[in-house]
Amino acid sequence: MKILVTGGLGYIGSHVVVELQNEGFEVVIIDNLSNASLEVLDGITAITNKQPTFENIDLRDKPLVTAFFKKHQDITGVIHFAASKAVGESVELPLLYYENNLNPLLYILQELQKKAGAHFIFSSSCTVYGQADELPITENAPMKPAESPYGNTKQIGEEIIKDTCKVSPNLNAIALRYFNPIGAHETANIGELPTGTPQNLVPFITQTAIGLRQQLSVFGKDYPTKDGTCIRDYIHVVDLAKAHVTALKRLIKNKNTTPFEVFNIGTGKGSSVLEVIAAFEAVTGEKLNYKIVARRQGDVIAAYADTTKAKNSLGWETKLSLKDALRSAWKWEQKIRS
Repeated sequence: MKILVTGGLGYIGSHVVVELQNEGFEVVIIDNLSNASLEVLDGITAITNKQPTFENIDLRDKPLVTAFFKKHQDITGVIHFAASKAVGESVELPLLYYENNLNPLLYILQELQKKAGAHFIFSSSCTVYGQADELPITENAPMKPAESPYGNTKQIGEEIIKDTCKVSPNLNAIALRYFNPIGAHETANIGELPTGTPQNLVPFITQTAIGLRQQLSVFGKDYPTKDGTCIRDYIHVVDLAKAHVTALKRLIKNKNTTPFEVFNIGTGKGSSVLEVIAAFEAVTGEKLNYKIVARRQGDVIAAYADTTKAKNSLGWETKLSLKDALRSAWKWEQKIRS
């Protein structure tokens, strides 16, 4: 079965491609390399002993999307990652985020509507919940007004997919609302490689530890949490990647109960920024130079998942720990700087 992975050379996408190929799927990757490197293709190939098909396409170009699906008419499933993903940047560049994150989604769904049958996995996010009233967050938690344009694109994206599934009997979709992916593949052949200044905590931690950054900024210490710093649910990227394969198989086997389903993908445990820093120092022996700075616009106070539905209905749960993820992230950082 041929599966399209958009943004497949990105951080999460590349790990999903590995898991798909390990499960025997034929994979085609689309990536415009705006936030990824072609070298990731070599990393995927080294792990799986099979090179996926790759096409450099900007999915904002509708005629190119149409031409791609005409060329690859045997694609039966799409896992859609291609999007801009930094909360802070989205606040500064809202129009870029709305263009990047919504137009390609529309064009892909328009092509899938034409097919006799299609399975669609959407890369969603816990940001759709905003600052939830209750923790842990269940899939039934109301969607609050988004704290950032990035979060809003995920809310709108889910609505677009849900509405499309209602009128497209041959299309089934699952949105995976994931929390905070961290870590790298155990081989250190692929991992998180942000372009420019990292927007996420763990790559900033590893770049500070390796000497690439002088200091790690901790955004705010006056939040109403146990140590004053924000709390997040940090999930190992390999666990997250396996969730995508499990979700795809659910659709292929017609196990879904509705045309559009949503699942939280997390560990079910919240860790504060200072706890992550302490855990990194514990597993690596490296001392981090960090400084408390002002809060960052768009950040919610705390978010961690209720993973009951994913465990009971999807048949998926995490296997790897926070320390496993941090250890693998440090191994990856050391390899790419060597």
